[in-house]
Amino acid sequence: MKRLRMLLPIVLLALLQPGAAWAQLTVQITQGVSDPIPVAIVPFGWDASGPAPYDVADTVRADLERSGRFAALARTDMLEFPHTAKDVRTQDWRLLKVDYVLVGSLVPLDDGRVEVRYELVNTLTGERLLGEALPAGRDALRMASHHVADAVYQKILGVAGAFATRIAYVAADGGEYRLVVADADGANARTVMQSSQPVMSPAWSPDGTSLAYVSFEGGTPAIYVQDLASGRRVRVSARAGVNGAPAFSPDGRRMALALSGRDGNVDVYVLSLADQQLQRLTRTPAIDTEPAWSPDGSQIYFTSDRGGSPQIYRMSATGGSVARITFEGSYNARPRVSPDGKTLAMLTLDHGAYRIAAMDMASGGTRLLSSGPQDESPSFAPNGAMLIYATHDAGRGVLATVSVDGRVHQRLASGRGDIREPVWSPFLK
Repeated sequence: MKRLRMLLPIVLLALLQPGAAWAQLTVQITQGVSDPIPVAIVPFGWDASGPAPYDVADTVRADLERSGRFAALARTDMLEFPHTAKDVRTQDWRLLKVDYVLVGSLVPLDDGRVEVRYELVNTLTGERLLGEALPAGRDALRMASHHVADAVYQKILGVAGAFATRIAYVAADGGEYRLVVADADGANARTVMQSSQPVMSPAWSPDGTSLAYVSFEGGTPAIYVQDLASGRRVRVSARAGVNGAPAFSPDGRRMALALSGRDGNVDVYVLSLADQQLQRLTRTPAIDTEPAWSPDGSQIYFTSDRGGSPQIYRMSATGGSVARITFEGSYNARPRVSPDGKTLAMLTLDHGAYRIAAMDMASGGTRLLSSGPQDESPSFAPNGAMLIYATHDAGRGVLATVSVDGRVHQRLASGRGDIREPVWSPFLK
């Protein structure tokens, strides 16, 4: 039996293992860069009586430190607590070996919202790098804090931040299966779909408002698309045999998926969501599955064992000739393309263990990013700087993230339970 046929049941069984009670995720940084950028995130002022409605600075600090690329000065080591850039005495912060200082304040608005005002100062040059105001409802101050962290991250590193995004994943709890959406740091987790039958393969719509997933609630696999705001869902594929691996096209109008049909052979298809028109892209006796779109929607990458072992192939999204992409190693599967199209993430077999790897599209060079015995389900952050994936810790499923350069590693685990199949959302509007 071919290796792809052997792996699919293993992955399914890992997902279906009953877990203990599911809980909110916590983040542990297991490896960061050796030379993190020193910053100070000063507690924000509050221009009203009573306690501040939210500690923006603490969330910004946690985001930046969680990226593994920043080291934040402890509040107890701060000599002063300015709230505006003009009050920042750069020489004092340079003595504390701080390169950047973020200051700000919260200002109540007449409509009940709060304006988050923040400024970023380069202590080496004295330059005011950022000066912005962000209005937000009081229940949205945490997300507003993530947006502040995104702005700081981009200004200093030149890469868009992805703190104000979300992740989705599957949680197993004693025979119950939940599709969960949480903030990118694992907080604010909420169940959007629950079933006593397996749920798998979540995929975000390109606008971040919906999730596609496979559900076995009717006894056989079917693909649904669910609107996250209303909870309304539509069954888009319940054909005979396998209905799996949904992937939205970049414009959201089509979906690539894997179908087996009545003959039992799995192939890649493209479904028009508006009119249910179905186009078959592959026609071989091999298993062709796990489709992923190129960022411009012109090509589809997929896994196939047509060459005798699972490898990654590419073809036009309208069909035609197929080109093999991976050649290193005996097993490469689950392709995922970075937002800029320059990197291909995949699951690879390395010395008997399944691990996450990244391939440079231009050179074909591949590097390992994870070191677990059974890692799976890589998904890019929308800025392309990080990947989230599923792994195991003490016999249960947990999530982990790794930077594309392999320098930063984090572990996201619930207090109890089994969590699998993470997917990172696009940037949210």
